[in-house]
Amino acid sequence: MHEQTNGNRAGDGYTAAAVATLLVLTGAMLLAMFTRTEPHPPLEVEPFALGPFLAASLALGAAAYGLAVRGMRFAMAVALLFALTALVSYGPQKYVDPAFPKIWPAVIVAQAAIAVILGRAVYRTIRRMGPAGGSGT
Repeated sequence: MHEQTNGNRAGDGYTAAAVATLLVLTGAMLLAMFTRTEPHPPLEVEPFALGPFLAASLALGAAAYGLAVRGMRFAMAVALLFALTALVSYGPQKYVDPAFPKIWPAVIVAQAAIAVILGRAVYRTIRRMGPAGGSGT
């Protein structure tokens, strides 16, 4: 199984923590939607119903977390997919949302977690390229 890891048996704790943060926020959002607790997300956004989308997002997040804590090779790719799904709920468009004064704590925390995932992806890419600028020779 060693060939499936990135060489870091301890995993990527920063990515795992950011993914866990988004998992909690997305789960809370889904629960708020189901219980109609204010403020709750809309039931539908174009082009899909939000419930199934959030379920798929949570599934990606669970996979990303499991892969990240084990240091698996494709953890970052799945974490990036999860971060992209989180942007639907917590992206920059929320700053102009009329509900922003009520939801800003979740938006800010989620955007910080997304930034950590993106930052880790960039850091790991640069690190893999090495000092030779990616010439690989």
